[in-house]
Amino acid sequence: RSYFGIDYDCNCFVKDGRPFRYISGSIHYSRVPRYYWKDRLLKMKMAGLDAIQTYVPWNYHEPQLGVYDFSGDRDLEYFLQLANDTGLLVILRAGPYICAEWDMGGLPAWLLEKKSIVLRSSDSDYLAAVEKWMGVLLPKMRPHLYQNGGPIIMVQVENEYGSYFACDYDYLRSLLKIFRQHLGDEVVLFTTDGASQFHLKCGALQGLYATVDFAPGGNVTAAFLAQRGSEPTGPLVNSEFYTGWLDHWGHRHSVVPTQTIAKTLNEILARGANVNLYMFIGGTNFAYWNGANMPYMPQPTSYDYDAPLSEAGDLTEKYFALREVIGMLPEGLIPPTTPKFAYGKVRLQKYFGFVLYRTTLPKNCTEPTQLSSPLNGVHDRAYVSVDGVPQGVLERDKSLMINITGKAGANLDILVENMGRVNFGRYNNDFKGLVSNLTLDQDTLVEWEIYPLDVDGAVNHDINGHLDRPERCVDNPQSYEAPTFYTGRLSIPGGIPDLPQDTYVKFPGWTKGQIWINGFNLGRYWPARGPQLTLFVPGNILVSSVPNNITVLELEHSPCSTQACEIEFVDKPNINATTQYENYAPQLFVRDIWLNHL
Repeated sequence: RSYFGIDYDCNCFVKDGRPFRYISGSIHYSRVPRYYWKDRLLKMKMAGLDAIQTYVPWNYHEPQLGVYDFSGDRDLEYFLQLANDTGLLVILRAGPYICAEWDMGGLPAWLLEKKSIVLRSSDSDYLAAVEKWMGVLLPKMRPHLYQNGGPIIMVQVENEYGSYFACDYDYLRSLLKIFRQHLGDEVVLFTTDGASQFHLKCGALQGLYATVDFAPGGNVTAAFLAQRGSEPTGPLVNSEFYTGWLDHWGHRHSVVPTQTIAKTLNEILARGANVNLYMFIGGTNFAYWNGANMPYMPQPTSYDYDAPLSEAGDLTEKYFALREVIGMLPEGLIPPTTPKFAYGKVRLQKYFGFVLYRTTLPKNCTEPTQLSSPLNGVHDRAYVSVDGVPQGVLERDKSLMINITGKAGANLDILVENMGRVNFGRYNNDFKGLVSNLTLDQDTLVEWEIYPLDVDGAVNHDINGHLDRPERCVDNPQSYEAPTFYTGRLSIPGGIPDLPQDTYVKFPGWTKGQIWINGFNLGRYWPARGPQLTLFVPGNILVSSVPNNITVLELEHSPCSTQACEIEFVDKPNINATTQYENYAPQLFVRDIWLNHL
């Protein structure tokens, strides 16, 4: 019978009776369309990897309390089966919290319905929800454990807990108990923390094998010495060896040189240590799945990560360089980079805007009057109009005051956009919407009507037929500045073999918004802030039999009144545009793990 475990005498893992060292790569099934899972896994196998590492985002599988989804792109068991068929072992990072630059670090937003909940702690409400979720997830995982003939050799409990303020050992003990209860005593359970005593102090727990993560270019000896502080014997493991880094809107695209990674990877392997390359392929934050860091900075749609396989799964120079370092290469051909196609321009037509928060102006504001968010209560960006006339934008941490004009009794409409929940650190409980009152001059505005609109539902049910124009819609043809839907159609030419192919969409003259193709939410675009100018469009969501429906929700300013009202499909990505960047030293806030090794 298959066996995987730890041999503390030989300081190594043991697989089927032999010492074993893994070289693994991270791939997040939630960031790659199911259609491409096989392609990406095969490319990872052909790079010489033994294993893959993946996160399970709780909020992706339980979007509403008690509503579970493991179908289609969320079919985790099918993904595990594919990994097994490809000959890859799996290191499963089961959560409940994952960070991962994913919305709220994978925790479902419905947990916040109880205001006082303490996330990632032994708070009874939080633990009850975790226990219920793990009671759904872990029994599904059990048949896929290595000793049961599946690919899963190790399961991570929580994630980088030593970087969280709570430092609640009872919480970790409760998790350990839940995991053992559902997965049995044989499977290797582990933790991952920054490579320092400080992080391991609250992150490590007796009964969970402590591993560390650290970046290229750092001191490998010192990093593994930190792990030895918690695990005097046993295998050396770097669970997140960074091949690149994450991006934020309004900052430069992160690039980490191949030579730096290759050199440190060589040092890790020379020590006989186990390593996971984070990320091996980053993929895409489709829909609204991106997270954010503090001070509030949301991450873009692309999670390319400057990884060895690009966002679209393309083979890069980095891929071949790291493949050389890994050596031990399997026989066979590497699947080629998928072809891309530039379908060209598509004209769009204006539809209408919509509203979320509404009240009336309590007085005449003939002169410009201050509307402000004194407690920084806009989470995260609000588009303000009075009787359909746009007034400006309030933005969390950046723009807390604008001047507005209008008559007493006029409708004051505030459309609030959630730009991604904080995924790391103590501000994980990131409430959205208007979280504190707005004031007009000195007066607190009251009596808000709130309309939560299911935009995705509307888009999916064909916006033309199902969104009647309710009274509360902003529809002001003179102004292209109110949040507005635009629709168009992309016909894919016949007579060309192998179409549809992958493509990228760019937004010349557009400002910020969301795009859907055939009802699939591709994510947020924000060329005005950058660095990402193009969004990846996987070919599997396109059809050639009938025209493809495109819906764009532009939140600020479209080019339609001054230039061509169109978007363009191109065959090359641009996630590295040099726009006007905000003055942040990008390493200051990102993740304390990285800080240790700068």
